Amino acid sequence: MHRRVAQVALLVRDYDEAIAWYADALGFVLVEDTDLGGGKRWVRIAPAGDAAFTLLLARAANERQLAAVGDQHGGRVGWFLHSDDFARDHARLAAAGARFDGPPRHEAYGTVVVFSDLYGNRWDLIGPCA
Repeated sequence: MHRRVAQVALLVRDYDEAIAWYADALGFVLVEDTDLGGGKRWVRIAPAGDAAFTLLLARAANERQLAAVGDQHGGRVGWFLHSDDFARDHARLAAAGARFDGPPRHEAYGTVVVFSDLYGNRWDLIGPCA
């Protein structure tokens, strides 16, 4: 039997601002945007060229969810984005206004930098070893 994680929900304040930021900063593409009525939408985004895994953008619907937007992992890095061109993607993030925790560093597993998205969620951008 084959099992895989195919989708993870990411709490956001607003569907459209999230779609725009993840498209501009991360190069993600909109896979689906279905109106569910009552202001709810089923919005899935994925890294360009890899729709095997998607993020479900889930608009916060109450105060508890709104409080978790940007802190879904308690301040830890919770998202890991692998890149085949670290310099390109680092520059794209900088141009989109991502906040970096410091300069890129070289580790045994590759070049890495921690950045925060528009809500404050912490991500690792990881590129191949130099």
